[in-house]
Amino acid sequence: MKTVKPVRTKAEYKAALARIEELIASNPKKGTTAYDELDIIGTLVSAYEDINYPIDSPDPVEAVKYAMEEEGLKPKDLVAYFGSKGNVSEFLNHKRSLSIRTIKALHDKLRLPYEVLLA
Repeated sequence: MKTVKPVRTKAEYKAALARIEELIASNPKKGTTAYDELDIIGTLVSAYEDINYPIDSPDPVEAVKYAMEEEGLKPKDLVAYFGSKGNVSEFLNHKRSLSIRTIKALHDKLRLPYEVLLA
């Protein structure tokens, strides 16, 4: 096992990614030092990415639109969750926020995470 160091700079990040590729190519078996090294470096790279390349939560409107597309739904299909066609339209056009009742319905029926709907 090579000496494992923290990943703090872009150069260290690139080196860690290269080492991960090497380790993956060797197909290490669970319980080996190479497997452990891959696990440790992967954790370090993940932490570096979380700090330097954070991923924002998706916009609730875009998340609902995506779910609608995936499920083949039209705005009229959401009236049951929003209470009226006008409410659906206002939400999809970023003019209305979600009520607690609507958030629960969208979570239950479209399986959208609460974190996304509350963003």
